Amino acid sequence: MKFGVTQPFDCSYLPDRQEQLLVYIPEESPCASQYTQLIQAGFRRSGDQIYRPHCGTCQKCESIRVKVKQFKPSKSQKRILNKNLDVTCRLVKYDSEYFQQQHAHYYELYSQYISERHQDGSMYPPNEVQFNDFIYSKWQAPLLLEASLNGDVIAVAVTDETETGFSAFYTFFTPFMPQRSIGTFMILKQIEFCHAYHYDYLYLGYQIDECRKMNYKSAFEPNERFNGELWAEKGKK
Repeated sequence: MKFGVTQPFDCSYLPDRQEQLLVYIPEESPCASQYTQLIQAGFRRSGDQIYRPHCGTCQKCESIRVKVKQFKPSKSQKRILNKNLDVTCRLVKYDSEYFQQQHAHYYELYSQYISERHQDGSMYPPNEVQFNDFIYSKWQAPLLLEASLNGDVIAVAVTDETETGFSAFYTFFTPFMPQRSIGTFMILKQIEFCHAYHYDYLYLGYQIDECRKMNYKSAFEPNERFNGELWAEKGKK
């Protein structure tokens, strides 16, 4: 496999830090099996790009995955599931006719979410071309976990299917129902779908303990982190 390293740029998560990325450079379009290999080595994707942090003086970013078969929801997570018993979920293929029918509704929800919750982020202001380029991969169409309440879509979790589990790519949802804790709910539902598909893991991307916005990921236990060589539960080797 061939890789390249980006130039340093401002870190998106830790102030006053620089980050670099190790980027996979495929000779041909990657396939699902290659992505499985890479995600097990701590990589993620954004659009068609597959990357991993490669910072010379900082190793704060650690890939984290939930051990699905051993996972048991906490008391607070059970309460969130109970709050959302009236929400129905379904998996949608990106390249399906149903997705095409719902595309405008998905983008409207995404735009609302970014505009209300992430005005300080790189995806603001939202636009439809950026939305499509961000979530889509031409070498493997993602899945979308759609959550509906009374017939209205209130959340969408974009997820990639690999040979060992789902990879939670990005979730956007209505910002006007904070009491439902929809972000947490969507992770719990992805864990349920991992069970249904007999997968071992749900990959949650990168965990940075010093970044408050990421701390929700460590609440899904047991979980493992990739330390650059192997996956292990925190504090274990």
